[in-house]
Amino acid sequence: MTLLTTAALTQYWRARPALFTFIVLVIAIFSSVFIDYFSASTIAVLLVLQLAVVAVALQCNANFAYFAAVFEATSFNFLFTTPRYSLQMFNLEDILNLTVFLLVALTTSKLAEHYRRQQDALEQAQLRNSILLSVSHDLRTPLATIIGTLTTLKEYMPKLSASQKDELIDSAASESHRLHQYIENLLQATKLQHGALKFSLSEHTIINVLHQAIGRFAAAQPRIIIDSEAELPALMISSSLIEQAIFNVLDNALRYSPLDKPVTVTAYQQGDMLQLDIQDEGVGIAPAEAQAIFELFYRQHPSTDGGAGLGLAVAKGIITAHGGQISAEPASKGSLIRIVLPIKKREQ
Repeated sequence: MTLLTTAALTQYWRARPALFTFIVLVIAIFSSVFIDYFSASTIAVLLVLQLAVVAVALQCNANFAYFAAVFEATSFNFLFTTPRYSLQMFNLEDILNLTVFLLVALTTSKLAEHYRRQQDALEQAQLRNSILLSVSHDLRTPLATIIGTLTTLKEYMPKLSASQKDELIDSAASESHRLHQYIENLLQATKLQHGALKFSLSEHTIINVLHQAIGRFAAAQPRIIIDSEAELPALMISSSLIEQAIFNVLDNALRYSPLDKPVTVTAYQQGDMLQLDIQDEGVGIAPAEAQAIFELFYRQHPSTDGGAGLGLAVAKGIITAHGGQISAEPASKGSLIRIVLPIKKREQ
């Protein structure tokens, strides 16, 4: 199992603490019954039940851990102590057992909370370092181009022809758009990382949002071909954020696609979901990178692509925040990025 899969599995169970607790407790009880039947080892049974409490405490919050401790202590008393199948929680030994279970829950919960705080602090430090490195690297090139262009215009304005002036101005404008796009993605990435992305939903058609995203490119993009079903339902979305996500995916597709090859956007309804397939004819995405390309600051070709490693990570955060999914799908040629958004009707 890869590290990425393990992290995703951990996140899945952390979002469902009640289900996780239930499954762990049931497994622990059945395992204890099995051990008791074949070995009659009370110590082994106690260890299994306490291990279940530790597992719940590590994965869930303290309240679930305390519940697990009381449940396991009660189950031990009811199922595995004499007389069996009766609750007698007032003997000294039973009280000690309950106290030990609660102490295990308390201690493990505190240790788990401390570990999570340390892990969050480390992740924040790594994020700050990554942002600083990215800013120092990726702001330098467009800023240097803009400064150089404007300096040339200022010093040689009388000697330049009209076409040369236009070329320099277009270059500065293009780099300004690039700089703005980078800063916008950096801002959204920081908000997503800190859980501070807030937005309101309104009704929009995906084709209008798609056209707005295409219109943001500095030059006309005849390479982008739209293939859409005739009747597509409106979506309840933040149009500006979804536009940003689509723009990022298109920008990535255009960057990795040959200049003489199109990028095709196919929009269609699939059940209660609306799907956008963005297909280019570039070198494609290796299966091993299909999930990694959506990680913050990840670059497919660090030495040549000139990207900041922000675009697809921001797109994923925005789409996920809307209850949708974005993924790299297998393709016979080039790359296929699929965006799936839920079709929600306006509340009356």
